[in-house]
Amino acid sequence: MDPSAIERTLAGCEGALARPGRVDLAALGFWKAVSAVKRDGELVDRYAERIARIDRDAFLRYAGPLVFPSTLGVALLLFGTAVGVVIVAVAPSVAPPWREIAYLVGAGAIIGSTHGLAHVVVGSAVGIRFTHWYSRPPRSPQPGFKTDYASYLRTPARSRAWMHASGAIVTKIVPFAVAAGAIAGGAQAWAIVLLLVLGVFQLATDAFFSVKASDWKKFRRELRFA
Repeated sequence: MDPSAIERTLAGCEGALARPGRVDLAALGFWKAVSAVKRDGELVDRYAERIARIDRDAFLRYAGPLVFPSTLGVALLLFGTAVGVVIVAVAPSVAPPWREIAYLVGAGAIIGSTHGLAHVVVGSAVGIRFTHWYSRPPRSPQPGFKTDYASYLRTPARSRAWMHASGAIVTKIVPFAVAAGAIAGGAQAWAIVLLLVLGVFQLATDAFFSVKASDWKKFRRELRFA
């Protein structure tokens, strides 16, 4: 797609968003234009802010009621992570079977909280900004962070890729790390086995599903631009 085609596509998207009704950016060629821009640093400089406005306007039109400032999401996930860590830390002092339950609950809290936090930490470190924290039940109930697409485009492709991978990497480490702590804390075998099964299950879902529809798909997509 050459610059004139990109210009026409972006203008068409802006016109569609200026009118009421549903707007399908993919059908209008928006993401094809974005891919073309990613391949050329000069085009990134020219179109980053414009693409970000279109992306943000479309997001806010369809995001639904569960949309909050990104700072609120970070604060809540930090709290959730802290709660999970405290539960795991005190688990050895609790009598069975509550000790084992504490390890499982703590692992769940840490997994649920650190996925999005990892994206924000790594993304912020490489220059990506985040604008909103949102959830779209029932199709996409897991909360996520919305990137500022201008900062996303200006970030090197390899860094963008690792930002996408970071959440998946952290959540795969957590069950095995908590299992190691459970072994050291004298937890019963059934809890340790459940933690290991959880870790293996997550690895399997990444291998079979995430590479097609989630973080690892985005990781591979951005590496192709590197």
